[in-house]
Amino acid sequence: MKTNQRSELLGKEKILPLLFRLSIPSIFSMAVQAMYNIVDSIYVARLGTNELAALSVAFPIQMVLISIGVGTGVGTSSLVARCLGMKKQEEAANAERHVIIIAIVYGILGALTGIFLSENLIQLFTSDALLISLGKEYIRIILMGSVTLFFTTIVDNMIRGEGNTVIPMIAMLIGAFTNIILDPFLIYGIGPFPEMGVGGAALATVIARFACCVFLIFILITGRNELQINYKNFRLDISIFKEIYTVGFPTVIMQTLGSIMISLLNLILELYSSTAIAAAGIYFKLQSFVFMPVVGLTHGYLPIMGYNYGHKKPERMKKTMKYTFLTAFSYTTLSFIIFQLFPEGIVRLFNDDPELISIGSMVLKAISLSFPIAGPAIIISTTFQSMGKGLPGLFLSLSRQLIILIPVFALLGKYFGLNGVWYAFLIAELLSFIPAVSWLRHDLKNVFLRMETAE
Repeated sequence: MKTNQRSELLGKEKILPLLFRLSIPSIFSMAVQAMYNIVDSIYVARLGTNELAALSVAFPIQMVLISIGVGTGVGTSSLVARCLGMKKQEEAANAERHVIIIAIVYGILGALTGIFLSENLIQLFTSDALLISLGKEYIRIILMGSVTLFFTTIVDNMIRGEGNTVIPMIAMLIGAFTNIILDPFLIYGIGPFPEMGVGGAALATVIARFACCVFLIFILITGRNELQINYKNFRLDISIFKEIYTVGFPTVIMQTLGSIMISLLNLILELYSSTAIAAAGIYFKLQSFVFMPVVGLTHGYLPIMGYNYGHKKPERMKKTMKYTFLTAFSYTTLSFIIFQLFPEGIVRLFNDDPELISIGSMVLKAISLSFPIAGPAIIISTTFQSMGKGLPGLFLSLSRQLIILIPVFALLGKYFGLNGVWYAFLIAELLSFIPAVSWLRHDLKNVFLRMETAE
């Protein structure tokens, strides 16, 4: 199979230009995707606080779907990058053939869940009858169209593993702009479109993902990605699934922890008011604008690290880590400053309700204290993944989002009330970051020693 020079540049080109060349398309597309998430919530928030709260209740279910797609995609991206680093093009292509099948199977299971279990799922997260009705309407459509989510998420990551971030950027832009355009028409019933409310937001999302799928299928069929996806003489190989999920499954768990965390927080916040749930929902949407660009940075970081790990080039790995950690820290610190200076103005973008503005401002100011730490924490997890190690990243996320966060959240609520609970995020970040740094330093020391000895 012909080797594309793109992957070889991962081991030769200057690190900083290479990192930004690979990352900027993903950072840009992730920023646009985050903007879509915010615009989507703004449209729904104009319907009312209950509608926004319903989306917050349904959000953890959607996060589970995303976690499965992202975890499978990250596992594939890591495997493809490592195979290319070892010049095993056929093995990389075979992994991609398998993962496309996985995406379709997951989509079918998601659709069946949407048809039969939507209301039961929503009832797990709230006992409020109105929120159950609105949340069910939204999540049913999302689940029934979940094949589009799995296909786009997994194939995007697959292509990134080849060192190509331009195609995933274009795909994400197609989806984001389609969604932004369709939202007001389907939510409010503009022109010939029916007024669907929260259901319209879900349908716009599914249609946008379908448009993204069409583009990616075109790329695969026409062979415009590096590796050829040909199913002639294809044979199922279970060991490939093991390779993918050795790295990918911990990522699924890490992402799912976010869903569990939001679910538990919503249940605690329900003791206060639906406005508190809506305020938290605003934060989690805005959070995507802070962290999704950092995730975009990792899309350039992971293939460089994976390739040079497979190629045994420790100096290139060290330089890549230095530049990436500094970039992530700088961006999340800037985000922290913005959230501290303009919290009320940001919340007003969604709704003018005085109670929502008051609670939402406190949420943004308190949780953003953790941003300067959270950015580097994401890079730490990705560093482990690039070396085919998923367990340390799982430990970091488990500590940040569940083991430490939820008990501290509940304790602060008990002793300091609603205004106190939000500082749990900072405490959780601090208590999990320190051991994660120590673990990473220990593992890297051993990795670099082996590489230098081999030379």
